[in-house]
Amino acid sequence: MKHPEDPALPRRLLLRKARQGQVRPPPWRSAAAAPRTLRRATGIAHSAVTVQYGYVNHAFPCGTLPLDFVGTLRARRNELPTEKLATPDLLDDWFVESGMVDEPPRADEVDLETAIDLREAIYSLVAARLAGESLPGADVAEVNRQAAGLPVKTQLVEGQVRHTASVSQALATLARHTIEIVGGDEAALLRECARPECTQVYLDRSRGHRREWCAMRTCGNRVKAAAYRARKSPAGA
Repeated sequence: MKHPEDPALPRRLLLRKARQGQVRPPPWRSAAAAPRTLRRATGIAHSAVTVQYGYVNHAFPCGTLPLDFVGTLRARRNELPTEKLATPDLLDDWFVESGMVDEPPRADEVDLETAIDLREAIYSLVAARLAGESLPGADVAEVNRQAAGLPVKTQLVEGQVRHTASVSQALATLARHTIEIVGGDEAALLRECARPECTQVYLDRSRGHRREWCAMRTCGNRVKAAAYRARKSPAGA
């Protein structure tokens, strides 16, 4: 099993690095850049997103929101990781596209820094579990602090389920879910994607616990295609 070895970038440097071109920004910069229709979610568990023209800013390969949130910094051990939360608008997009909320919470720069802090604290705790190490106290404190806030608000509005939240409420919900994973039985199911370039972490709930990839349609297919090409290539070519 592959474990994270390199430390994550210092969390408050991530935004600055993105703006300076040291971390690759995502292709879409705001919700306005991608017209979409979203299928309503009925809870925190990830639900599929239906989108016009296929334009979305974020991917959710894990089906576990705190781990998908960690995945918004992609290819962490690359010289140039890809930052998918480079702007407050992109943070808003993540909350909506994930199905956590029905309306953007209108994040600002302070909210974005707080979100990055939580994301990197979650990653640190997950990496510690993968490596069989003690949980870093500062990151435990950060997750606990954010988990203490109010969660996403769920209401019945005109006969329909409605989810609304401020950024702090959405982050509190992610932090609480993180505590259940890291501190519960599911911690033993944590895995890192077997594709070398990918650092996405997921829960392996497959039969026999043999899942290798964060998602077969992306990483799994890439690895299998590369192996096929290598087998077909002439020796020494």
